[in-house]
Amino acid sequence: METCEEQILQSNTSAIELRNEADVIIVGAGVFGSAMATTLARQSRSVLLLERDLAEPNRIVGELMQPGGVEAPETLDLDSCLDGIDAIPVRGEGRSFHHGRFIQNLKAVARAQPNIRLIETEVSEAIYDDTNLQVVGVRDKRKGSYFAPLTIVADGFNSRFRKRYLNLKPTCASSFWALELKDSPLQYPEHGHVFLTGSSLILSYQIGTHETRVLIDVPQSLNIRTPSQVKAQIQNNVLPTLPLDLRESIQKALAETGLKSMPSSFLPTSSNRVPGLLIVGDAMNMRHPLTGGGMMVALNDACHLRSLLSPFITPNFGDTKLVSKQVRRFHWQRKRSASVVNVLAGALYALFAAEDIYFVALQRGCFEYFLQGGACTDGPAGLLAGLIKNPFVLFSHFFSVAWLSIRLHLSLQPAHRLPYLLFECGMIWLTACTVLFPLLASEMRDLWY
Repeated sequence: METCEEQILQSNTSAIELRNEADVIIVGAGVFGSAMATTLARQSRSVLLLERDLAEPNRIVGELMQPGGVEAPETLDLDSCLDGIDAIPVRGEGRSFHHGRFIQNLKAVARAQPNIRLIETEVSEAIYDDTNLQVVGVRDKRKGSYFAPLTIVADGFNSRFRKRYLNLKPTCASSFWALELKDSPLQYPEHGHVFLTGSSLILSYQIGTHETRVLIDVPQSLNIRTPSQVKAQIQNNVLPTLPLDLRESIQKALAETGLKSMPSSFLPTSSNRVPGLLIVGDAMNMRHPLTGGGMMVALNDACHLRSLLSPFITPNFGDTKLVSKQVRRFHWQRKRSASVVNVLAGALYALFAAEDIYFVALQRGCFEYFLQGGACTDGPAGLLAGLIKNPFVLFSHFFSVAWLSIRLHLSLQPAHRLPYLLFECGMIWLTACTVLFPLLASEMRDLWY
């Protein structure tokens, strides 16, 4: 005899096979979208998962997952998606890999769920019910319509929905230009590498047994736009500052493969206020990719929603008032962990990318702080890994670095410069404040939602 849950599952499966209706529509089958679709389907929800292109993505984003991100697939029972993709362990229980392979595994698990209908289509707009003042579905470019009481949008950093429903625009201070090196030696295997060259910020980490990703930061202020201009910048200003073995690998990659780029976008967290619609992922919140926090935030968001949208708490997505209440709870639940990741990413990029004397003093203090070991290393490492989620820990370490930077600056200067030193020390402290407080303010912008 069939259980009630099995009957509901069969009924939901039949509904989405016969017509474009479901309990929930998810736009975008990326990291969040695929994971969330599988999670909801396992809770006996019927899901329409809409994705513009089902081919394996060939992108340079989402290649490093911090330990706090690896915990989330385990919670969602999706940790098998990290198998069979030549993922490289990163010290501290993180993983790095080819982004497209991980996405294909997530989509394969979603496709295997009987109550998920995965459709390749490009969504163009939401369907808004003017009578009930809520979103009731979406339309695609072929004029096809899909209906559900809840639409979850995870269509990435170029979201079609953000401008209309969140009224926010990302900012971009720089772009990362990427190369893929073959069999390049790494000074510290299973570690991420950061190079501060004076002309550029460079990241390097393995994404496979034989492949190493190199990301070269090019600030917008340099007015370098084309691949040929970037190539000249790398050859003339970046390569001479790098270790010889890495220099040779980059030169080989420049000759044999093309450069790819991605904007280093920042978009502060925003609350969802339109009934029937939930915008998530990079469509709603982005931070600088320096710290590799994007997938960690996305998968942790899926964990939050897994509980909040559970049938035991939210039996019917047609109960718009209850769903809106859960969306508000989601906004606050994610703020604790996501805010730390967002602020840390922005602060570290501001610290490492700038070149004026006050930032250089803060950089010196930062490295000296790490070298002290103990809590001075474990705390920042835990924040970076997404394992420490207390914003007061971030605040404490950041200003401990600022204070150490001032002490070092005083110790390295002759006594006769004392009047100037007092001014410079004040400017170092002010520089630290101008980095951290605007980032904190952006996270508190919708504090009273």
